[in-house]
Amino acid sequence: MAEFFLNSFNTLSSGVIGYIVPFLFVLTIVVFFHELGHFLVARWAGVKVLAFSIGFGPELAGFNDRHGTRWKVSAIPLGGYVKFLGDESEASTPSSAALASMTAEERAGSFHHKNVGRRAAIVAAGPIANFILAIFIFAGLFTFLGKPSTTARVDGVLAGSAAEAAGFKLGDIVTAINGSRIDSFSDMQRIVGTSAGETLTFTVKRGDAVIDLRGTPELKEIKDRFGNEQRIGVLGISRATAPGDVTTERVNPAAALWLGVKETWFVVDRTLAYIGGIFTGREAADQVGGPLRIAQISGQVATIGLGPLIHLAAILSVSIGLLNLFPVPLLDGGHLLFYAVEAARGRPISERAQEMGFRIGLGLVLMLMVFATYNDILHLAGS
Repeated sequence: MAEFFLNSFNTLSSGVIGYIVPFLFVLTIVVFFHELGHFLVARWAGVKVLAFSIGFGPELAGFNDRHGTRWKVSAIPLGGYVKFLGDESEASTPSSAALASMTAEERAGSFHHKNVGRRAAIVAAGPIANFILAIFIFAGLFTFLGKPSTTARVDGVLAGSAAEAAGFKLGDIVTAINGSRIDSFSDMQRIVGTSAGETLTFTVKRGDAVIDLRGTPELKEIKDRFGNEQRIGVLGISRATAPGDVTTERVNPAAALWLGVKETWFVVDRTLAYIGGIFTGREAADQVGGPLRIAQISGQVATIGLGPLIHLAAILSVSIGLLNLFPVPLLDGGHLLFYAVEAARGRPISERAQEMGFRIGLGLVLMLMVFATYNDILHLAGS
C-alpha cells in the first residue's frame, strides 16, 4: 500500500500545475453555481445569508456585500456552502438555543422559521442550478462550436464480434438505436459504450432497404488516448474516416438549448444506469472516482483545449447535482426527505432524529469519500 501512495504522489506531483489548475477551474465553476442556486432562492424567500463560501476551512480572502453576506474563498477547495441565519454549521443544522432566543426581526430572516415549502425550494435550488448550468454549457458549445457529424457507416466488422453475430455488413448505415435517432458514428459509439450486456435494436439502412438488427455489446477493457483503462461496451464495428466525411453542423440557439437538455438527460440516465448496475452486479464499483481522479482527468482534458474542459465541467455539474439529490442526510436530498416527512406529518421531525440522521449521513459520505479515494490511488498507481 505504501507503494501505491508513493506512486500516486509521484504521478500527481509530476504534473501538479497541469492537474490542479484545470481541476480548480472546473470545480469552482460547478460549486459556485450550485451555491448560487441556494443563495438566489434564499434571497427571494427573505432569508438572511450570513456567508457564501467557495471551499471549506480557514478563509483566504473575502468581502462583505451591502446585505451583510460574507463572500469568501476558503482554504480547502473541495466544495462550498451557503450559511443562513439560524444555521449552527455549514450543513445547515440549526441551534435550538439560538433559534429560541431570536427576536421577531431575526425570525423573519431565519431559514429555519420559513415554511416547509420555502425551505425545500432553497435546498432544491442548488442541484437544479447544476442542471441548468450543464444545459447552458452544452447549448453554448453546440451554438458556438457546432455539432461534429460523421455518418454511422459500417466500414469494418471484427471477426467473432457482437456485430458479426448480429448480422452487420460492410456499408450498413445505422440510423437509430432502440428507436432513438442516430446522427453520427460518435452518437452510436456513446450509446454502445454505455450499454454493455444490454441487447440493443439497431435500425440499419442497407442499400434501399431498412432492417432491424439486434446486438449485445460486450464489456471490454480499452485504453483511451491518455492511456487510462476503462471498461466499456464494444460492438466490433469500425469506421474509416476519409477527407470530407466529418462535417460540423451549425446549430441555432433554440435547437442548441434542446440538445443541451437531451445531453444533460443522457448523463443523468447513464449515471443512474451505472449506479443501478453496481447494485445488480452488472457494473464494477472501481469506476467510482474522487478528487484525485477528477484532477487527473481535468488535466488531461485541458491538453485538448478549453472547449473539452468546459464540456467536462458540464458533465461534472450534472453529476454533482444528481449526487446531491440522493436521499442521504447531510446532502440536499436528505434535507428534502426530512421536509417531505414534515409536510406529510404536519410537524418537523424531532431534533434527535435529525441529529441521528445527519450522523448516519456523515458516515455514509465519509465512507464514499474513502472508497473513491482508494479507487483513485489504485488507478493512479497503475497509470
